[in-house]
This record gives sequence, structure tokens and C-alpha cells, in this order.
Amino acid sequence: MMTKEDFLEGQILLIDKPLTWTSFQAVNALKWAIRRKFELKKIKIGHAGTLDPLATGLLLVCTGKFTKKITELQGQAKEYTGTITLGATTPSYDLETEVDKTYPTEHTTEELLHETTKQFIGEIQQFPPVFSALKKDGKRLYEYAREGKEVEIPSRTVEIHNFEITQIAMPQITFRVVCSKGTYIRSLANDFGKALQSGGHLSSLRRTKIGDFNVDNAVTPLDFQDALLPDRLSS
Repeated sequence: MMTKEDFLEGQILLIDKPLTWTSFQAVNALKWAIRRKFELKKIKIGHAGTLDPLATGLLLVCTGKFTKKITELQGQAKEYTGTITLGATTPSYDLETEVDKTYPTEHTTEELLHETTKQFIGEIQQFPPVFSALKKDGKRLYEYAREGKEVEIPSRTVEIHNFEITQIAMPQITFRVVCSKGTYIRSLANDFGKALQSGGHLSSLRRTKIGDFNVDNAVTPLDFQDALLPDRLSS
């Protein structure tokens, strides 16, 4: 069992973020447990890379002096698995918003799917989704999007190290991606659908690795609380 000194000196905690939780909620759950366990008024704690509420998987949470490592950890390559649903697009590029357009998928063969992934390997230009937490003029993009305002978003250069289709059950395809910091998998799903001329949106996403850290070694925020505070009343 880790001590108060362990957390203050610095830990990298591997957390498996549940579906619908924000990354902020996950960090707060850990912070609450650590403060309560050791009767601390405050402790430095933060995560190395946000996951959307509709995504699950690996969140690296740094405590104490290790919060200085956050920037370094954010720069590491990330691996994701997930599902793209072809034949339809959404304004948010995922399930946060309703389908706005549908497209034919009859032409989408297995060969075409595998061939099209090759277009996205290496350095690519990508536009972040309008429904994202990026800021423009001090305001988050999703705030403009929800107000129905058009915003010019500059593209960014990201690197896709690996993009493979692991299962096909039309209209859903399962994939694995290894990519650089700053890559939006939602944008990749949207661009992939566009390249296929069949439209597409991200319907599930799980982050499996950050650098050498693997989600197989992670615990959920509630498991972490239970381990640290076994006597707490279950709510």
C-alpha cells in the first residue's frame, strides 16, 4: 500500500477511465480518495492527456512532484482501438451528436477499406473537430459549435504510425491506430469515411497504450478508491 510520502514525492497512476466520465472527474475521484485517506488539505494531481467522455481506457494520472512529467508523458505515442460506423456522418464526428447525412456503402469492399488506410499512414494534415475542447480567442470550440457559429480552425500536422482494420461487420469496422500527440481519432474517422466516399463517424473508442504504459495494468477510479479506502461506505 502506498504511503502519503509516496503520493507527495510522485506517482504515475494508470487509470482505466469509464464511459461517460470526463477525465477531470476521474482525476477528482483520485484526489478525493488520497486527501481523505491521508487527511491532506491539498495535493498536486493532474492527467497526461484528455479522453473524451464517450471514450474509455488509459488515463495517466500524475501526483506530487511527478506532475512535472505531464508534458513529457503527453508527447508519447498513443494506441487506440475502436469502431467506425460507415454510411453516416455526425457534426461532432462521433455519437455526441445525431446523424446529419447518410451515404451509400455498397461500393465499400474489404479491399478498398484496407487500401484506404494507407492514405493515412505517416504525417498527415488534420482538422480538429468543431466539437472539441480546443480554444479559439479564449473560448472552447464546442461552445461556438453549440451556438451554431462557424469558426475557422487551422489544420495541424499529426503522425499516424499504424492504422489497421481488425474486423469488418458492415457498416461497422473495428480498427487499431498508433499515433502522435494531438491526433483526433474522431477526425480520422470522419476523414476515412470521406476518402471512402461513404461517410463515417466514430462509434466507440478505447485508449490502450501511452508510450510503454498499457491499459491492461490500469484500475478504474472506483477500484482505486476501494483499494485506498476499503472501509468507506458504498454509495
